[in-house]
Amino acid sequence: MVAFPTPSKLALEIGPLTIHFYALCIIVGVAVAIWLGDRRFRAATPFGEGVVSEVAIAAVPAGVIGGRIYHVISSPSAYFGAHGSPIDALKIWQGGLGIWGAISLGALGAYVRYRSMRRSIDLPSFSIFLDALAPGILFAQAIGRFGNWFNGELFGRPLDTWWALDVPSRFRPIGYSEFESFHPTFLYEAIWCVLVATLLMKFGKSLRSGQVFAAYVAAYCCARFFIELIRIDSANTIAGLRVNVWVSMMMGLGAAITFFHRGSRKNS
Repeated sequence: MVAFPTPSKLALEIGPLTIHFYALCIIVGVAVAIWLGDRRFRAATPFGEGVVSEVAIAAVPAGVIGGRIYHVISSPSAYFGAHGSPIDALKIWQGGLGIWGAISLGALGAYVRYRSMRRSIDLPSFSIFLDALAPGILFAQAIGRFGNWFNGELFGRPLDTWWALDVPSRFRPIGYSEFESFHPTFLYEAIWCVLVATLLMKFGKSLRSGQVFAAYVAAYCCARFFIELIRIDSANTIAGLRVNVWVSMMMGLGAAITFFHRGSRKNS
């Protein structure tokens, strides 16, 4: 009944060079986000040439750092627990980038760089810039999730059906060693991200400034809420729910409020 297996190789070795597939997925995703964001932003303003790539120089490293910090803070036992190793917190290629930290610190880095560029270039508001980036970010997230597939991580509860994911015993959490196939949550999230990105590109022109990015955050949080409920990897909890469930609810609610608030205002 199993449809597809977990890849047996985590990296591609070319002579002395080792390329981890997780890192490769992240790099490809970032490249797609910059390319699509650049096209969309240049269509939104006559002064958009090269702006996205320039902002990315600050936003991408900030996003990677923010994503890693969030992951380490939300899963400290893996690095600072009894069987953890603090040095592993630096091994990003092994997986572990929290999207909330990546978006938050990445957006902050983008805002600082974009604001400095507005002093010399007649650029539109930062919300319009974020709207241009939103679909590309979603595609980047979809591509990045396949890095989790290569790493054999972030799958859900046991599942026995044609779309289930075959997980080798070495990747199965404690208490699940007798099960062989699981929910491919990475695939659920990737499909959802592509669907939302496509809808935003198709209908985003009818929305007001800032609504596209708010819709992206709200839609992503909606899917992430349900995906978190079926994940079985270790995570900190609050009142019996995973931290990411609570974050999804709060971020999603805030994004929904922003979406409707922006819709009641004139474009800026």
